[in-house]
Amino acid sequence: MKPLDPRLVRAAGAVRLHLAVSVVSGVLITGLILLQAWLLARVITGAWAGEGLAALGPAITAVAGVAVARAVLSYAAEASALHSAARTKSQLRRRLVAHVTGSGRVWTAEPGDGHGSPRAGELVTLATRGLDALDDYFARYLPRLVLAAIVPLAVLAVVLRADWISGAVIALTLPLIPVFMALIGMYTQERTERQWRLLSRLGGHFLDVVEGLPTLAVFQRAKAQAALIRRVGDAHRSATMGTLRIAFLSALALEVLATLAVALVAVEVGLRLLGGHMDYQTALLVLILAPEAYLPLREVGARFHASMEGVAAADQVFAELDRKHGSPVSGGTRTGAPPEPVGRPHPAAAGDLRLEGVGVRYPGRDAPALSGLDLSIAAGERLLLTGPSGAGKTTLLSLLLRLHAPTEGRVLLRPPGGAWTPLEEVPAQDWRLGVAWVPQHPYLFDLSVADNIRLGAPEAPLERVREAARRAEADAFITGLPQGYDTRLGERGARLSSGQRQRIALARAMLRDAPLVLLDEPTAHLDPENAAAVRTAVVRLLEGRTGVIVTHDAAWARQALSGDLRVVALPAPAREGRLSR
Repeated sequence: MKPLDPRLVRAAGAVRLHLAVSVVSGVLITGLILLQAWLLARVITGAWAGEGLAALGPAITAVAGVAVARAVLSYAAEASALHSAARTKSQLRRRLVAHVTGSGRVWTAEPGDGHGSPRAGELVTLATRGLDALDDYFARYLPRLVLAAIVPLAVLAVVLRADWISGAVIALTLPLIPVFMALIGMYTQERTERQWRLLSRLGGHFLDVVEGLPTLAVFQRAKAQAALIRRVGDAHRSATMGTLRIAFLSALALEVLATLAVALVAVEVGLRLLGGHMDYQTALLVLILAPEAYLPLREVGARFHASMEGVAAADQVFAELDRKHGSPVSGGTRTGAPPEPVGRPHPAAAGDLRLEGVGVRYPGRDAPALSGLDLSIAAGERLLLTGPSGAGKTTLLSLLLRLHAPTEGRVLLRPPGGAWTPLEEVPAQDWRLGVAWVPQHPYLFDLSVADNIRLGAPEAPLERVREAARRAEADAFITGLPQGYDTRLGERGARLSSGQRQRIALARAMLRDAPLVLLDEPTAHLDPENAAAVRTAVVRLLEGRTGVIVTHDAAWARQALSGDLRVVALPAPAREGRLSR
């Protein structure tokens, strides 16, 4: 485990500032330690010689002043360290979130084994509890590390100048502490990393279980998962206690070693003082400074274990940042920097779409999710996408949402009055601004109804929100809620039925007013009444827009027969070859 990970210095500007503050504070504290030792030796020697308070008063005042200055400087340094830790954690969290959600890339959850990519729950644990452990690293470990690099050398130089024999003893015994620290660190590194992996697994699995608790309860698997969490918790407890045991034993070893070294200095100083080979003030100066030479190293060893959990978490953050996950939206073989977004919907979202020989193969899977697809969608056309499960319908939507890129073939766009352009040449953020997405299970937040609808257009006034709800067949049940549009819906819209949640999502898409609309199973698992209301709202939503609907609902066939929808049936996943429409 590196004492200071260079990636932290490169990744967060707050770390560089913190190091500069720590070095300056370390130099000042070192000077105060040396000054305080000299003043104490002077006061005690003067008092032993019978000097009065008048003569020793300034020195005593100076000792008190140095003690206060050390306390104030230590407090300021720790406060600055905590501030730097907060800024660093914020910077790392933002980089992590941007990495898994931004820049046109999408993080894909893969089974976590402690070596590959973490699951969603483990990622949450990493970004919260894991990075919070950096407080100890910044506020307590790094400042002691700086002091350990400055104070022993400064003390050794002063002691050598005052008494070379004592200086030689310190010089011979001082390196033993770093050697023992390195040996202990190598032994505990694997245990610390294992403890963090178990904590990450426990937190991640617990979050996954809580999210899936209703399903587990239905299938009567909740007790089995509780037993699994108990086993993982016991493993984490055992690992934590083992790490703590090593920490206590290592701290004891360092304390014993430092105490013996100081005792050795005290013995040889005492013998020479009794023999008259050393003056009293020099002996006091050496005895006061000797413990100060070992103290920073002992504190570094004591703080090492408390800070390594944060370092292990930061190491996993950097591993995640370095990992190439999620299909890059640029896709294909395009090289170079991605196009810069301009912050407004791209005109191509209102134009024609064409897929040429498009295929998608997910990592770790033998069969492709989509293979050899040729498909054209004209501007303003409404497409009904059908096919058996596994045919690639949702994969096709993910391509249009820029959540994945084709592993073969290409997707082309043609803005109104423009030329065909590869999809990867359009900034992902600008493309998504022109797309409205209604998933099968829309996520509603524990906010008001109006705020949930405004997710499609955050600045929209209430009148536009009401109009979107009316067009989505949602206004009637919303006005019947206790506070109407101000009613909080609970997490995931717990106070609404499935059909009501779906209509809130449709109102959100209405308010977004995007030229391209993608819907995934909008009427799945709905009763006939709610499904009919959703179909009516979808027809209104698609007026004047390009739409792609993925569905198994046979009721959509009536609209297809009336000419309102063009049906494209994807083949079963076992079939090979190309599909042309």
